[in-house]
Amino acid sequence: MVRIYLVRHGRAAASFTDDHDPGLDEVGRAQAITASQTLAAMTPLSLRTSPLKRAQETAAPLAEILGQTPIIEERFAEIPSPGLTLSDRGPWLRQIMQGSWSQQSQALQTWRARLIECLLTIASDTAIFSHFVAINAAVGAAVNDDQVVLFRPDNGSITTIETDGKTLTLIERGSEAMTHIN
Repeated sequence: MVRIYLVRHGRAAASFTDDHDPGLDEVGRAQAITASQTLAAMTPLSLRTSPLKRAQETAAPLAEILGQTPIIEERFAEIPSPGLTLSDRGPWLRQIMQGSWSQQSQALQTWRARLIECLLTIASDTAIFSHFVAINAAVGAAVNDDQVVLFRPDNGSITTIETDGKTLTLIERGSEAMTHIN
């Protein structure tokens, strides 16, 4: 079985409704260091990250420790909200998070399916630096639950799943915190 560590990015310097691609704030940088210290004990690991700054900055300390350059993986990006203004993103995301995947648009269902497909193709122990909804999509696939939100992974938390290439199995949810969408 291959182990996959899903790391939620550290705390961002701006919210989902204030900036399309913020980096980390000071607390987020400390969370990235803490996560990297935990994961350094799990080596060898391959590294993958969402293309967004906050995920890449969270991956940076571990990449430095391991002397690796993480693979940028679009399928682990934040849930897509194309065409929405920053102020429209909050209400839209709150509505999405209250539902199930089967209620979502075909585009969002395809985004989720591509994320799960990518997880199933991972062939060696890997740390993936990603986002709240993406981590929930992976956990939902692992426990066969259609809800968009199953838990609230804290910034810098590490959720562990395993794959045999055909299925995903949840090993441990990361620590939880309250996340508010403005």
